[in-house]
Amino acid sequence: MGLAVPFVSGFALAQVSPDSTASRRSPTTSPTQQQTSPPSPNAVSAPAGYVLSPNDVVAVEVFGEEDLRTNGRINPEGNLSVPLLGSVHLGGLTLTQAASKLTELYGRDYLVNPKVNVSLLGYAKRRFSVLGQVNRPGSYEMPDGSPGGIDILEAIAIAGGYTRIAAPERVTVRRHTQRSGDQLFKINAKRLARGEDQSFLVQPSDTVTVGESIF
Repeated sequence: MGLAVPFVSGFALAQVSPDSTASRRSPTTSPTQQQTSPPSPNAVSAPAGYVLSPNDVVAVEVFGEEDLRTNGRINPEGNLSVPLLGSVHLGGLTLTQAASKLTELYGRDYLVNPKVNVSLLGYAKRRFSVLGQVNRPGSYEMPDGSPGGIDILEAIAIAGGYTRIAAPERVTVRRHTQRSGDQLFKINAKRLARGEDQSFLVQPSDTVTVGESIF
């Protein structure tokens, strides 16, 4: 599958490294030393502890087993189709956790001492909305370097900044979570800009609303 992902210097790579590389399970097989493959040249850098989510594109490599190498997009349920294993749930896992899970599954039934890499090839499109008294209200994509969230002042700046009748002290953020349902946060962005309050991180799917001054 061709992926239109630009080359990025550096890469996000999770590696689980047993003492020897994989060989297929059979009564006569034994672990043999294999040369490890280089990571995918299309891998992109990701923040430490990045958690996989639906629509992320990943590469899975099992060293010494070229026919098990695969690239794919995590589906809306958080699953990835993997050779031999079928559909495996990777959503909500870090790259390291995903590599560990695949290592365990391959080692359980198919391979001896598997050595698995999971790398990120492309982020899912993550969006947030800024409404109310900003110059360009609308929906925006998270910057590539901050897929997990951005500071609320940066989010407002992306939306063109405040209008002349904006009330920075009256900003709300609506967030939906499966566990807690809708949450509403009240933010005094004026105090944030002065460094008087702790920063607030706008997360994917959040809706930021800047209030209007009351004259």
